[in-house]
Amino acid sequence: QVQLVESGGGSVQAGGSLRLSCAASGYSSCMGWFRQASGNEREGVAAIYSGSGNTYYSDSVKGRFTISRDNAKNTVYLQMNSLKPEDTAMYYCAAGRGSWNALASDAYNYWGQGTQVTVSS
Repeated sequence: QVQLVESGGGSVQAGGSLRLSCAASGYSSCMGWFRQASGNEREGVAAIYSGSGNTYYSDSVKGRFTISRDNAKNTVYLQMNSLKPEDTAMYYCAAGRGSWNALASDAYNYWGQGTQVTVSS
């Protein structure tokens, strides 16, 4: 069982930046960030594999968000720049083995409680 604790959410104006952190209690080969806005389905936004360091992004955040991880600390980060009001959502950290689609929910076994990100125009 891997426990995940997210931090770093908050409120920011459009164009601003936030950095999310997720500390895991154990190792997982793949870690990712998902988000869910009110009334919408959960969306995978970024993922990273510990071994290869390969990263994956949804088209909606590519070029603005950067995922990274500190394997020694079992911690993953999501640097979010040029934030837009449509980025407003609850952001969830996830950990698991990954799959052919690292942005799919079924690639992950463990989920954090979420941290709210609100971007105002």
